[in-house]
Amino acid sequence: MASAISNPYLSKGFEPIRMECDCAHLTIEGKVPAEIDGTFYRIGPNPQFAARGNYNPLSGDGMVHAFRVHQGEVSYRNRWVRTQQWNMEHAAGRALFGTSGMPSDSDASVAGMRTDGVANTNIVWHANRLLALEEGHAPIELDPASLETIGRWSFNGKLPRNMTAHPKIEPESGEMLFFANFPTGRLSSDIEFYVANASGEIVRSQMMRGPFPALVHDFAVTTDFVIIAMCPVTVSIKRAMAGAPLIAWEPEKGTRVGIMPKHGGVEEIRWFEGDACMVWHLMNAFNEGDRIFADVSQQEVPLFPLADGTPTDHRRATQYLTRWEFEWSKPGSFTVERLSDERCEYPRIDERRTGLNYRHGFVACIGGPGSDDIFHRGIGHFDHATREMRIYATGARCAVAEPVFVPKREGSREGEGYLLTNIFEEDRNASHLAIFEAEEIERGPIARAHLDHRVPVGFHGCWRAA
Repeated sequence: MASAISNPYLSKGFEPIRMECDCAHLTIEGKVPAEIDGTFYRIGPNPQFAARGNYNPLSGDGMVHAFRVHQGEVSYRNRWVRTQQWNMEHAAGRALFGTSGMPSDSDASVAGMRTDGVANTNIVWHANRLLALEEGHAPIELDPASLETIGRWSFNGKLPRNMTAHPKIEPESGEMLFFANFPTGRLSSDIEFYVANASGEIVRSQMMRGPFPALVHDFAVTTDFVIIAMCPVTVSIKRAMAGAPLIAWEPEKGTRVGIMPKHGGVEEIRWFEGDACMVWHLMNAFNEGDRIFADVSQQEVPLFPLADGTPTDHRRATQYLTRWEFEWSKPGSFTVERLSDERCEYPRIDERRTGLNYRHGFVACIGGPGSDDIFHRGIGHFDHATREMRIYATGARCAVAEPVFVPKREGSREGEGYLLTNIFEEDRNASHLAIFEAEEIERGPIARAHLDHRVPVGFHGCWRAA
């Protein structure tokens, strides 16, 4: 793509691929443990045509990569998510929709058109459905084996518009908790909270109102509470119409955290206040009675301009694993403790401990925002018992993606299992699936399943057991 010369998110490990393919037997280096049986899914932006105007990867066409692991062998398949937008552009043979957010970047033939999105941010398995997610629209359901697009999933018509890309699934009940930011399509402070049961039926929805219209990407749940952080990255059409940024950093507003009883109502929400920061992803949260703990990947300053258009200092955008502590009976301020001095993002856990006190966390680390490197070059394992971050470093010519934990077997203790991720090798211009012993990642992968092409460095992934 011509614009790849000036846009780093279209080059090297981020460069899109132009084909869909099936590989029945990947070349294996090392030995894939026989007990790993299931499919590892990875999703991210992969525009099928050169972008119109400035390219924003958050709006690139979604592509899913599936690695089927069975009896020590690995097969691979990738497919674009066939959204309405993808189908229209495929038929036209060129890009029609701009990715920059500027209406003038889209073709006149699609001006003002609302589609079903790009389905490029996260992928989850719930109620026997594989769902591709992004912020502004409903999920797109995919066939878990063929990856064929089934279509928009609206929870049997009960999801009117959009939902977060980061729902939380309760390990015991199978319920999925999620929210919609800007649920009516207006850029207001409204957030709608939902609960879907293990069968995929929405059984609860409630509207809450925050202190300002903020970008809210992720949230957390505990046994007793729901935690929604509203950081002062604000969205304003009025500001954009005046020639200022649509999305801006307003640190004077501070950070506001709303905590609601999980089985209560929005009228019971309590608000806590902290210094300005930005949090895209939360590792986990739990409560011990009225004491509530949330572990987040926190940056001092995001990579958005101030409201007057002044750029922020990218060196202050480093993300660190940080613990927030709240006292439910004392709304007001909350305490903040940095857990590690290692740059890190894309935090994951053994998801059987979602909402519970836990020990093991996993991150992508080395590089990323705040550094001079847009790629992450390592995988980290943070042990909350020892407060130690153990790291596997790939070297300067490889890039890692978010790690995903797979239990060794049903009933194995927390952290006993494997960590899966994709690693892009710049020298080969190709990627491999890397499998680690989760508690010994610093020893390097115990197995690698090699592709002969890139899996573009994307956003998130998930594991579906066979």
